[in-house]
Amino acid sequence: MLSSILAKSDCAACKFCCSFRRTSLWETPVFPEADLPKFQALKPDAKFRPAGKSGKSFTFDLRNAYHTDDPSEEAACPFLDPSRGCTLPQDLKPFECKIWPLRAVRQKDNSIAVALTPTCPAINKVPLDRVRELAASGLGQQILDYATEHPDIIKEASDFLSNIIYPLK
Repeated sequence: MLSSILAKSDCAACKFCCSFRRTSLWETPVFPEADLPKFQALKPDAKFRPAGKSGKSFTFDLRNAYHTDDPSEEAACPFLDPSRGCTLPQDLKPFECKIWPLRAVRQKDNSIAVALTPTCPAINKVPLDRVRELAASGLGQQILDYATEHPDIIKEASDFLSNIIYPLK
């Protein structure tokens, strides 16, 4: 979805979005319950846990994947192969993975918007105007539509997720 502004080679070399510190487990992608059996079939030893308020979504359970008490230690997504990248077929990749570093966020006025996650090294090399143009060309509305249908992917707006790129007011 973001290939028009992010080089696949940059993403493949980085893989930042595929590993999580304990403090960033909230970033672990959420996916519909209907996809859970497909994930389990691909990787029977992977752990999953319910996510969100609906009871109809899941995420990868990485809570026991850490080996130390170091808060900066990262645990990788169970579908990340260090040499090949994501091993999920494109049609099964969670929507949040497809749109990262963009996030659907609930703002203080209860509206839903699209925010830019500031920690992606590759997106930080792209002029913000280009990211906004991509969102305005249809991707932003696609994210809002998906978030309306799957509200468990909506994150709470925060100082971290405050760079709203769509809709612009």
